[in-house]
Amino acid sequence: MNESRYGNRDERNHYRPFKRVDYPPLFVWPLQPIKGLRWIFSIPGYFFPWNMIYVLTGISAWYLLSPPLENFSKITLENISLLFMRNSSFVAIYFGAFHVRLYIQKKQGTAFKFNPNWPNIKSKKFMLGNQNLDNIIWTFGSGVVIWTLLEVGILWLAANNILNVISPTDRPYYFIFMILTVHLWRDIHFYLIHRFIHCGPLYRHAHYIHHKNNNPGPWSGLAMHPTEHIFYFSCVFFYLIFPFHPAFAVVTLVHAGLSPAPGHAGFERMILKNADFDIDAHAHYLHHKHFECNYADGILPLDRWFGTFHDGSLEAQEKMKKRLKEQAVRK
Repeated sequence: MNESRYGNRDERNHYRPFKRVDYPPLFVWPLQPIKGLRWIFSIPGYFFPWNMIYVLTGISAWYLLSPPLENFSKITLENISLLFMRNSSFVAIYFGAFHVRLYIQKKQGTAFKFNPNWPNIKSKKFMLGNQNLDNIIWTFGSGVVIWTLLEVGILWLAANNILNVISPTDRPYYFIFMILTVHLWRDIHFYLIHRFIHCGPLYRHAHYIHHKNNNPGPWSGLAMHPTEHIFYFSCVFFYLIFPFHPAFAVVTLVHAGLSPAPGHAGFERMILKNADFDIDAHAHYLHHKHFECNYADGILPLDRWFGTFHDGSLEAQEKMKKRLKEQAVRK
């Protein structure tokens, strides 16, 4: 597949897509209702492919791969272990699929790879000197552990009637609405906590772990300090203030746990046989590359509203430099 159809390489051989980072037509001005509705149900669009993968995985996780809610009335090692193994399996399969194809088998070489270099295998800033091993240790040793503990905790609240648990058959429209809008609520939450952990003390204490990956790969997605994992997975607390169903929490945590894989893949597009498709990694790659831009997940135009948007163009790069200089002067 000829990447020159979609982008070019700069003087450092870094890939730069022609396509600019932008927002869905549903959330831009002037409003485009027809295009917005078409985007919701198109491929790619709001539901397909990514959100539907996470929703179906989360629904299956609750209804097919979890103990009954009443089993969580007491916090037991058995329940924690079951959910940890389930969540670990999801991560191993999903993150591993991107890693094996793109970084072990190298099925497409460096075609569409933003940074032409491969992950470090001899670097003092990573545990054991290896970027991928470092990321995998943080992912399972902290990320999946905290994901699981928060899940068990919120299910304990529901099982002990501390939360108002609804029945999907009694409130089907509410149930479907909450499940299908997970990405919107997560986008708002992620932007807020992401800006927060970029503050000096929190960045030096925790977020710097994630930003060691200036050339990210799939396993970089959940490579975070435990403090950051607590902030990151705290998106599940959103459901403490609304009528609750366990599927809301499980789907939200699955979404948070799995969605970083394609976003950190390090490639703009994946090639499967004779077809290729955009994996929506460009916006967040720019964040890892430039640090002070694109804090949100890319559905709602939060970065545009708050002046931290970078669309990948040279004009956006100059605008970001000007903004940072003005901030430095004000300090």
